[in-house]
Amino acid sequence: MRVTHEVLLAPMTTLGLGGPAAVLFELFDPADFPEFVALADAFPAPPVCLGEGSNVVVSDAGCEGAVLRMSTKGVRMTGRADEERVLVEVQAGHLLGDLVGITVAEGLTGMEMLVGIPGTTGATPVQNVGAYGQETADCLLEVTAWDWELGRVVTLDAAACGLGHRTSVFKHSRRWTLLTLVFALRRSELSAPVTYRTVAAALDVPVGSRVPLDEVTQAVLAVRRSKGMVLGCSGTDDRSVGSVFLSPEITPVQADGLRARNAPVNRFPDGSTRVSASWLIRQAGFALSTPIVEGVRMSSLHYTLVADEGATAAGFTRAIELVQQEVLRRTGVRLTSELDFL
Repeated sequence: MRVTHEVLLAPMTTLGLGGPAAVLFELFDPADFPEFVALADAFPAPPVCLGEGSNVVVSDAGCEGAVLRMSTKGVRMTGRADEERVLVEVQAGHLLGDLVGITVAEGLTGMEMLVGIPGTTGATPVQNVGAYGQETADCLLEVTAWDWELGRVVTLDAAACGLGHRTSVFKHSRRWTLLTLVFALRRSELSAPVTYRTVAAALDVPVGSRVPLDEVTQAVLAVRRSKGMVLGCSGTDDRSVGSVFLSPEITPVQADGLRARNAPVNRFPDGSTRVSASWLIRQAGFALSTPIVEGVRMSSLHYTLVADEGATAAGFTRAIELVQQEVLRRTGVRLTSELDFL
């Protein structure tokens, strides 16, 4: 474990924004976690957990308390070759992209559509990370976590994690620090059904088709790159957190009105009806590359916000508010940010 004081957090986030951490703990070996707990108990509040910093806006003032950067690595699979289901145990700091690559190489389906999403595996249940028809809730079996209220390690099954549309019991809470996760995947040479038209088009197959795992991951990556949603792929929009806004839940009356305007309205796995945030932003009059505040603009490839030279965390937060206000004024629908603000 490495401990540093007054270290700038901006370089540890994909936005490149934010002030210093009073104390930063970087955990590499899971065996060092009890030592971290003993040190963190000296602070008045549970620590902020930072993985790869790909879904956060760190305050310009930084963080006064303890910040834990979870960098533990490791993947362990259990299950015989003749068994259909394989349990995959992963350290919370293991990169999600690497995990997806391992599971695809092992001929396991359940996570292939998550290719190209940055961040650590430990972040996946926090946000119930998902894309192109798959989400964490589909394959998460259980997690182990340190419960700062109880002062001990607990095991929570998927139901106890409260996984919803880009949310969970962990979202906006510091009660738990996730340590390990167990996923249940299936052996298959073919992917889950391709349910998104853009991915199906990239593969030149009908919607609902199942294709070899490596082919679907390449198609998903191609679609994500076309929207600037793979870090470092564009050269101009690289200071990004991906999607800033959730596709908002709408009422049946709103859904009827929006469908009449040809809005993309869809039912989601949690039973909610939602409309595309990108469509709402376009309807509010924002064009690609539109400046919002100094140093913050719309991406040149997708209807999300990116940071440029001169950006601040306060400015990025203000840009979010301005987009929300204009979307509400022009469409009657309220956008919600999916980011964590530290």
